[in-house]
Amino acid sequence: MQRQLKRTVAAALAAAATVALGTGAQAAAPGYHVVDKIPGPDGGFDYIRIDAKNNRALLPRGKAVMAVDLATKKVITGLAPGGGQHIALPLPGGREMVVTNGADSTAIFADLATGTQIAAVPTAKGPDGATFDPRTGTVYVMGHFGGEVTFIDPKSHKVTGTVPVGGTLEEGVADGAGHLYVNVENKNEIAVVDVAKKAVTARWNLAGCDGPTGLAYVPKEKVLVAACDGSTAIVRPDSGKTQILPSGKGADAIAYDPKRNLIFVPAGRDGNITVIAFDKGVGRVIETVPTQRGARTIAIDERTGRLYLPAMEYGPPPAGQTRPVTIPGTFQVLVVAP
Repeated sequence: MQRQLKRTVAAALAAAATVALGTGAQAAAPGYHVVDKIPGPDGGFDYIRIDAKNNRALLPRGKAVMAVDLATKKVITGLAPGGGQHIALPLPGGREMVVTNGADSTAIFADLATGTQIAAVPTAKGPDGATFDPRTGTVYVMGHFGGEVTFIDPKSHKVTGTVPVGGTLEEGVADGAGHLYVNVENKNEIAVVDVAKKAVTARWNLAGCDGPTGLAYVPKEKVLVAACDGSTAIVRPDSGKTQILPSGKGADAIAYDPKRNLIFVPAGRDGNITVIAFDKGVGRVIETVPTQRGARTIAIDERTGRLYLPAMEYGPPPAGQTRPVTIPGTFQVLVVAP
């Protein structure tokens, strides 16, 4: 996600407004659209996640986590202080969250309600994405720069193992059957980790996928879905067979709606969400939803089906520079729903 952030910001100013990506498949579109915008303080951001127990959205803002009350829209800042934060992942039981801190290569466990730190656990260099595996009760932390996955027991807050994968790691997802799948961004591949053996057992090349970031597992279809830059890869875990669909530029995350069996791929550069449905394991684009340039990460509230995307607006770069600057006072969380 760290390399993709630079891509998205650098390209935001030059991007076209909204690009239509589907064809006739859009005739069956469910009609998603932006229904609300929740303002917040300026600053960077990364993965957004839903804290269902407290009815909040959690968003790392670099040095601390921000929480947004989904009912009142009240914003609370300063939770779980750290540095270079990338994800605040609520853990089962509703008592703790784990926050990856790139600045000192740790995973912070904090009280979910108050944000008070409980423990700091060392990880591979540059921890980025993190996921919880209910089958093993393990938190897996992907080291973006270290190229390793760190296994952590959330009950003892201890490292239980590491797996060298190699490359720049992004999001990972467990299938509940003993496998962890990890996007390797700079190699355009998915690495398959046997969590019992703590070893990489396969690597699937994603031809037609540039820089995979977000990753989801769709149990109803028994497929993985990887968000790429300008495309989406649908992969069969048993064979590595891959289907490529068009999607927006600047993707940096993905969301899966288990109730509606839909995948959502946000595009920060093109300012849209690609909605993908399935028919016997085969994906098709059914809708392209206009959002906002810079809206590159996404979370779904599975209770309501609403999508949440942080974003901010960009202005022209200063004289002699190429990177656009953020416009003060423009940060907001977009709410998208049918």
